Order: sequence, then C-alpha cells, then structure tokens
Amino acid sequence: MMRLLYAFLPLIILIILATVACWLGYYLLLAFGDVVEFRKIISKTTLVLLLLSIFPLKAWLKLSWQDLGFAPPRQFLHQMGLGLLIGIITLLPVLLVLYGLDVHIIDTSRDWTVLKACKRIGISLLLALLISFLEEPLFRGILLASLRQKLSLSLAVGLSAFYYASLHFLKAKSSVPYAEISPAKGFDLMLEAFANWFNPAIFSALLALWVVGVFLALIRIEFRHSLGICVGCHAGWVWLIKTSKDFLDVNPKSDYLFLVSGYDGVVGPLVTIWLSLAIAGYWLWKQRCTNP
Repeated sequence: MMRLLYAFLPLIILIILATVACWLGYYLLLAFGDVVEFRKIISKTTLVLLLLSIFPLKAWLKLSWQDLGFAPPRQFLHQMGLGLLIGIITLLPVLLVLYGLDVHIIDTSRDWTVLKACKRIGISLLLALLISFLEEPLFRGILLASLRQKLSLSLAVGLSAFYYASLHFLKAKSSVPYAEISPAKGFDLMLEAFANWFNPAIFSALLALWVVGVFLALIRIEFRHSLGICVGCHAGWVWLIKTSKDFLDVNPKSDYLFLVSGYDGVVGPLVTIWLSLAIAGYWLWKQRCTNP
C-alpha cells in the first residue's frame, strides 16, 4: 500500500503546485497587467515551481547532487557533448526515413539565406540545451532518484518515464479574457489541462514520449553520474526536431502519415518502434556480455 502511495506522490505534488500556480498566476497578472494569457502563466508558473521543488525534495530525501546524476563540471560538459552525439545519431535516421517516405517535405514558402539559416540553427540549439537542462534534473534527476528509493528499478523507470511523457500534455486551450480572470477560472483551466490526459488523440505521442523517457532513464541508470549524457541526448533530439520544423513541413497527403503524431510531426509510432528496438538491442548485447 505504501509503495502504491509513493508511486502517486509525484502526481499529488504536481496537483498541489498547479493549484498554487493558479493563485500565483492570478496575482502576477493583477500586478503586471494583461501581458500573457492566463493559461500560459499558470503553465509556466507550475513548471518553475516544479523546478524549485528539486531543492527541498533533495534535502528531504537526503540526496546529494551525485545521487541526482551530476558529475564534476568538466566531466558533465564532456558528457553533454557525448549525449548530443547520441541524440543526433539516434534521431537522424528517423528524420531521414520520414523525408524519404514524403512524410516530411521541404517548406518552399520560406526564403532562407545561409546567414539566416545558421542563426536559426544556433538559436534552436540554445533553446534545446535550455529545455533539456531544465527537464533532465527534474525527471532523470530528482524524480528517478526518489522513486528508486522506494520502488523496484523497473517500476521507477516506467513511472518516471510516464510522468515525463504526461507532463507534455498538461495543457489547457481555453482563453480567459483578462477582465474575467480569477483563481476560480485558474482552477477551471487546471482541470481542463489534467482532463487532456484522457484525450485518446494524444496516445500515439504519449507512448512515444514514454519510450523516450525509458531510453533516457536507462542511460541514467547504466552509467554512473550520467545526467550530463541525458541532458545532451535530450538536447540533440529537441535540436533536430526544431531544425526540421524550420525547414520541413508535414505532408498531410503522405501514405505514411500514421508514422508521426500531431504533437510535433516527428514523435509518433516510428519513434516508438525505433527507440524500442534500440533499447531491446542494448539489453540483448548486455545479456550476451554478462553471459557469454
């Protein structure tokens, strides 16, 4: 029973922080005016609170930064470089297949120069590094480390990957006029965001992101203090996806459109199959090395 409760503890924390974000978001908009949509400020505030929760949770669970996967700075940077390479190597074949099958086609509506293209690619890389550096300490750091304290390794990996995948779909789409904002409206948006988890349209992308989460969790477990590799790998994927979206479009007439989801035009069944094969291949190779 206690293990079941511990498995749901991250969800309970998320609900509490989202509730706090509804209040904070309301007062922030009151203080600064109609500068951003209510739903967006609630979403971003929830993310900030989740990131800040790493520090009290780390102290409460008596975990060190090494327990969360951090290596010394120089080693961490080297790991990021290795992870970036792994991310590119693992996702590039997917993008090439999608292009070869005409799921992705060149976007001819944009006028690119070499300078503009290089600038855009560089900005995408910086954003990818920022996203991965924020998400990995949260999911492959404190979440995975805390779950491993109380649950079996396989359950910890599966649950951490599930929470990682699910958070991508914690979104409300309703727009609340500034004159109508209130904490109660914030709670309505929060309920709408959580209800999106039960939307069957997200299943394909959710499954793919779950496999992504498992892949990253296995890197974190298999290699000591390897959070830097996870950060780099995650950044490599995000970088390629952002870059592909800048230069390519999804072809709605492709016979193989089912290989991607509507989430970002890349994540979908093909990613699920490809990374599942990579995980299975590594497991078989490890078994063979362990039992020659």
